[in-house]
Amino acid sequence: MSSPATLTLPQRRPPHDPPAHVVEDALSNHDGLETVADTLQGLLRGAEAHLPAGVMNALHGEWLGHPIHPILVHLPLGGWMVAAALDFLPTRQPGGNEAAADLALTLGTLGAVGTIATGWADWSTTRGEARRTGLIHGALNETAFVLNVGSILARRRGRRGLGKALSGAALGLAVAGGFLGGELVYRHGLGVGRTMAWPQG
Repeated sequence: MSSPATLTLPQRRPPHDPPAHVVEDALSNHDGLETVADTLQGLLRGAEAHLPAGVMNALHGEWLGHPIHPILVHLPLGGWMVAAALDFLPTRQPGGNEAAADLALTLGTLGAVGTIATGWADWSTTRGEARRTGLIHGALNETAFVLNVGSILARRRGRRGLGKALSGAALGLAVAGGFLGGELVYRHGLGVGRTMAWPQG
């Protein structure tokens, strides 16, 4: 007795690329980015050779079973968002939220150090468009980090208006970086076995 025929339905393709993909392609499909990415990735791999054994595996999250960068992202982004909310939240007393906002900003910025390290470690194994997009993603977030360091310094020197402006701009860049981070994971599969090559040893 012959087996019943299997009906194969044609896969439906969207009539056009989703807006997120269009934006990513417009930003990342440039030869200049490929050249910069290739040079920077070579420098990172050269630096990795001088690190103690096991450091890169730890940064990749091999000990955990999946990348730790997505976990650590919540530290800076959460701190920076709380700081922004406290900066502009009305209070009964002038400057009532200043100390809390400064603390949240400082903790978020300190938390960004590990996030940056693990992000570049993961990026060092990427290729193709994911590598170019990851370069922009990293540049946006590192710029946000630098702006927030400047914001902390400005606040400590009594220039709170400048500090708020710097941290506000930094949060905007971090959100833009997060948009590209979503493309890296959900479009290119970074860290889920399609783009990222786990180091051996």
